[in-house]
Amino acid sequence: MSYFKGKTVWITGASSGIGEALALLLAQRKANLVLSARKTEKLIALKKQCEALGVKAHVQTLDLAQSEDFPDLVKKVFSELGEINILINNGGISQRSKAIESTMEVERKIMEVNYFGTVALTKALLPFMQAQGGGQIAATSSLTGIFGFPLRSAYAASKHALHGFFETLQLEENENNIFVTIVCPGRIKTEISKNAIDKDGQVWGKSDQGQEQGMSVKKCASLYLKSIEKKKKEAVVGSFGEKFLAKSRHWCPPLFYTIAKKISAT
Repeated sequence: MSYFKGKTVWITGASSGIGEALALLLAQRKANLVLSARKTEKLIALKKQCEALGVKAHVQTLDLAQSEDFPDLVKKVFSELGEINILINNGGISQRSKAIESTMEVERKIMEVNYFGTVALTKALLPFMQAQGGGQIAATSSLTGIFGFPLRSAYAASKHALHGFFETLQLEENENNIFVTIVCPGRIKTEISKNAIDKDGQVWGKSDQGQEQGMSVKKCASLYLKSIEKKKKEAVVGSFGEKFLAKSRHWCPPLFYTIAKKISAT
């Protein structure tokens, strides 16, 4: 029997990429879903795909950059569905620009979406999850949440901030039967680079060669769910080389910097 069968899972960033793949895989495993992102039409199309697999899917449009209404939004979702067993914080935006060139508006936008929006939704949901006796929360970080990388300064900063918040949450909420998993994907074959923003906040619009050669989104989603099922505190999802790079950052920084400098930023 699937670990996720009958559970209600809320996914942000569900309209494409890793979020969409997670939703479809969870539907196959008979989880009920709350699908969130900015693009309502894409969510409705995904809802139909999921319901065709015999599960319930609820569309809740939200913009992580507009988080002031999240407490009321979460209250509405809980009143309609009764409980949320798992929250997957997957929504976010990437970057392709040097630190010296990026405007402060770009810095703030990335932090607002990736960090403050994610934290706001999590904090709005926590009291309800405590009241129902527990649950699980997952956050999509990145390899750049473990180490910095060229053209990703604000993105890396936002993901480092997520690590600090969710690592603390792991410690604080364990006594409430709430388990937290931080998932750090490497290069996954999605459109994240196309949707990234440049130094002026404009859409990058190009697919990175490294991204094109990355892990398939379906494999990433499968490993992501395995990490939740095993209640891992942190999981790196990527190639052997990416996992090696993440480990070397801690146990041999000089080796890490030697390797990292040779990797193309795009």
